[in-house]
Amino acid sequence: EPRSPWCCLAWTLVIGTMNSLVFLLNLLLMFVIFTIVLLPTIVVVYFGFQCHSQVLHSSARYCKSILDDNSSSALIILGFVIMSPLLVVAMAIYCSLARRLRLLVCFQPYSLAVYKGGRWCRRGEGALCCAGGCNTQLKAWV
Repeated sequence: EPRSPWCCLAWTLVIGTMNSLVFLLNLLLMFVIFTIVLLPTIVVVYFGFQCHSQVLHSSARYCKSILDDNSSSALIILGFVIMSPLLVVAMAIYCSLARRLRLLVCFQPYSLAVYKGGRWCRRGEGALCCAGGCNTQLKAWV
């Protein structure tokens, strides 16, 4: 049966807050994974741009003794070349972690706010955020 307007509004706020927290958790996990996996690219491109004479031209000792403009250009190119495979690796790690932790299943529909007696876990879904007793078999295409 439908909820009263005030109860519906309260449940909408609860479900919206929960969905926002799940979204922020997914975003934080993605940020951490991409930062760790892309760290070699970030470091190589940073040193390439830092030591190139037409970009930043740092006065650091390693820029004067080890890296000239040609080697700085090579670092910049190398950094951008290795970025593509590392992006694929980072996305694969994030997708496998999100699937293993079942983070994308934790989003709740707003129909729970409108009708009484709705379940926090839809049949056939098993996630960390769902109530116990749900089936743990989940297929991505369902």
